[in-house]
Amino acid sequence: MKLLVDSGSTKADWIAIDDNGKVLFTTQSLGLNPEVLDKEEIIHRLEDKFDISHNKDKATHLFFYGAGCGTDRMKDFLTLTFQEYFKNAAVTVHEDTYAAVYATTPKDEEAIVCILGTGSNCSYYDGTVLHQKVQSLGYIAMDDCSGNRFGRHLLRGYYFNKMPRDLALEFEEEYSIEPDTVKHNLYKEPNPNAYLATFAKFLIKHKDTPFCKKYIYAEMEDFVENYIKQFDNCTKIPVHFVGSIAFYLKEELEEVLNKHGIQVGNVLRRPIDGLIAYHILNK
Repeated sequence: MKLLVDSGSTKADWIAIDDNGKVLFTTQSLGLNPEVLDKEEIIHRLEDKFDISHNKDKATHLFFYGAGCGTDRMKDFLTLTFQEYFKNAAVTVHEDTYAAVYATTPKDEEAIVCILGTGSNCSYYDGTVLHQKVQSLGYIAMDDCSGNRFGRHLLRGYYFNKMPRDLALEFEEEYSIEPDTVKHNLYKEPNPNAYLATFAKFLIKHKDTPFCKKYIYAEMEDFVENYIKQFDNCTKIPVHFVGSIAFYLKEELEEVLNKHGIQVGNVLRRPIDGLIAYHILNK
């Protein structure tokens, strides 16, 4: 049994397949970002899902594509953690961009592949190898145009009294935003980046208001300038996107990229289905 996992910071999609590609089960766990979780919390999140814990000894392979796996240190940490838990499985850990590449890019084709979800990143795929020019410093310093960045803007807009009154009233109704609650989630709970990203749904819902529009377009411009334009060929090859932010703000994304002469390629909410096809072809 092969386990295919696509994990962001907020959630992880799991699919188990047999050698012929038949789906045995699908499930979803909390995200498994090694940059923000310790070993004990990762194991706890695995144990918390029956399908995963019940089948852990049946797995022969684990292919994990995850946020926070961009350095050898994080890959090694997560590989050892998984090897301890899935005792009979050969474990392969890649950063989440590889899942986005395999899901969006036809075999052997060049593309720039971006993730816009809880976090963000951007890579060039030459048809074989992934190339990155920006080493992520995590959600505090980077993650332009991500869910957590939009959440930060909304909270700041609300607390600095910049959010229009009608939106502020609705914001109060939809979220628990007492100062103690916000500070507890930001500084005491795991995954503060994922907590910030929960507010992005509000921004998407109100994306046509001037207040939300300014953040959407400003962050998209920053992402183009700071990430996509790192690659000199960005106007010559398609730029694919994966993630909920890209998926739900696709029209705005196309508008901004077209202005820069950049071609938007495939835009997927989740790459997990594409991973099945990839692993069947490359078994």
